[in-house]
Amino acid sequence: MGACSVERLECTPEFDMMGFMELSQETRVDGKVMGKMTSLWDEWLAKLSVYKVVCGKISYLLVWLPEEVETYVDETWDKTPSEGYLANSLAQYLCMQSVNALMPQVESVGCAPAPRPTDALRETLAELGLAYRDDLDVLTRRFAVVTFYPFRGGCEICHLQKHCPKGNGDSDATVVLPGYER
Repeated sequence: MGACSVERLECTPEFDMMGFMELSQETRVDGKVMGKMTSLWDEWLAKLSVYKVVCGKISYLLVWLPEEVETYVDETWDKTPSEGYLANSLAQYLCMQSVNALMPQVESVGCAPAPRPTDALRETLAELGLAYRDDLDVLTRRFAVVTFYPFRGGCEICHLQKHCPKGNGDSDATVVLPGYER
């Protein structure tokens, strides 16, 4: 596979209701909805892909959910926007909990910085079915994360910093980079 080596990693992130509610900005979730979310968590956990990709001297963590999860979220959103929103939040949360399980520093810092994709990384990810978009160095999969592995730093090393509301001070993020304050 390309110029990079790929190793599947075992990862079983825990579902934390408080963390999920914080991400989804919900203050209350009823039992029926919570049952649906935990059912989806179990279903999607079985479909989760987690890999270590080594390209030369640089290692990356790659986490993603398949396109069928995106399809489910879109179809649910079309039927019931509130449930679609929660399903979208759950897919994001599953990916980030996986990253956090393998690198707890990411949760503390609040960012899994995106690397500048090299040709070798692009080629390897494309072979895995995860191409980069042409217009921006982000993956075409909606529920996917690629970051340095092991942890190397937060926003200050992120290739997407100039496009990130958190990195450029355009949001009410809890962490704003020095020099980017409003």
